Amino acid sequence: VRHARVAVREHAAEASVARHYEDRGISICARNWRGTGGEIDLIGRDGDVVVFVEVKQSRTHDLAATHISQAQIGRIFATVEEFVANEPKGLLNDVRIDLAMVDGQGRIDVLENAFAG
Repeated sequence: VRHARVAVREHAAEASVARHYEDRGISICARNWRGTGGEIDLIGRDGDVVVFVEVKQSRTHDLAATHISQAQIGRIFATVEEFVANEPKGLLNDVRIDLAMVDGQGRIDVLENAFAG
């Protein structure tokens, strides 16, 4: 039962974040896109930029941020690379990887280009 509640909260957090992006003019073109090495929660398009979003939910934004590991970041990069390889511009696409954190009150905090540099 606990696992089912967590899954429901995660799904609700992803849906909330998708609305957040769409309200800002970024169309969501894929949810839970699975590649050979991992999954991307949300993929959007902001003009020519492909925006990849990892969603983390916890009681606080700070706690949510701690829920991502170096191994997971590596899988995200590999999955992003796999996705854009199938785009018309391939690996020449402009991409951004965001971390969207949702707290226990449903507030969203987005860290754009979370894993740059």
